[in-house]
Amino acid sequence: MKPALLLFDLDGTLSDPGEGITKSVQYALLKMGIREPDLKKLEGFVGPPLQVSFAERYSFSEQEVERAVSYYRERFIEKGMFENKVYDGIPKLLSGLKQEGYKLAVATSKPSVFAEEILKFFQIERFFDFVAGSSLDGKGASKTEIILSVMNHFQGVHKEEMVMIGDRKHDIIGAVNTGIRSIGVTYGYGSMEELEEACPSVLVSSVEELKRLLLKNTVQL
Repeated sequence: MKPALLLFDLDGTLSDPGEGITKSVQYALLKMGIREPDLKKLEGFVGPPLQVSFAERYSFSEQEVERAVSYYRERFIEKGMFENKVYDGIPKLLSGLKQEGYKLAVATSKPSVFAEEILKFFQIERFFDFVAGSSLDGKGASKTEIILSVMNHFQGVHKEEMVMIGDRKHDIIGAVNTGIRSIGVTYGYGSMEELEEACPSVLVSSVEELKRLLLKNTVQL
């Protein structure tokens, strides 16, 4: 069945936020007394909820996680949010999808207030019918909860008509948990192994391949 509603992850799918996120994490860690000079080692923070990543990677207590997230946002709000770039071809893809009559939503674990600001900064907010993100306190940040929020907004659209598009396992797992199809994109921050283990409906390696899949229907989802 051809999808009617496409849910796009933001970080690593629509845009490459690596510089801003890793530098903001680096800043937060330094404020917490941890020096990490290698930004590559912090790329795992791109995608999952910050609260989860700080807790899992550094065994921070709940109070330490709150402090780390607060420090992260000091830098992120000032400059990190805009150390970011839209992947080549994304605006053209979104425009084409709207012309074809698709409903589009952003489904991100990033707080909604930041996601909306980034979409406006890149002038692509007009393509989206709905933006679903987490709250600033980290509640509702799991991709399953985010997808359910989108479903609740589009109650007239059946699950069979929805597809989640993302670059990390969390996107695919969220789709599986909510019973919708998924497209894993390997041009973002998730490895091929990570995505394959999560069992997406299909994998694509570039924005151009994603465009061919969705606009020319070259692959049956």
